[in-house]
Amino acid sequence: MVLAMSFADEWLDPQLAPILVAVIVLAVVGTTALFVVGLVAYSRRRTTRYFLITVVLGVLVVRSVTGLGTVLGLVPMTVHHLVEHGFDFLIAVLVLYAVYRSGPTGGAGSRAPDE
Repeated sequence: MVLAMSFADEWLDPQLAPILVAVIVLAVVGTTALFVVGLVAYSRRRTTRYFLITVVLGVLVVRSVTGLGTVLGLVPMTVHHLVEHGFDFLIAVLVLYAVYRSGPTGGAGSRAPDE
C-alpha cells in the first residue's frame, strides 16, 4: 500500500498541479464548446459524416473530463489509462472511417453520397 501511495504522490508535482488543472479545465471547456458546435452542425446537416465528427467531439469531452477527474483524485490511474488510450483508438477509427466514407468510390472525381 505504501508503494501505491508513493507512486500516486510522485506522478503529480505539487508546483505544476495548478497549471495542469488549468490546462485540463480549458480542455474540458474547449471540447465541450466544440461538441455543442458539432451538435448544431449535425442538426442542420443530418449526414453520417457530421454524426461521426460529433461523436468524436463527444468522446473528446469525456476524455478531458476523465483527465480532470484523475488530477482531482476521483478517477484511478488505471481507469484513466484505459479510458484515455481506448478513446484515442476510438477517435482514430471514427475519423478514418469518416474520411474513408467521403472518398472517391469508383471513377475519377466521383464521390460517395453523404447519407
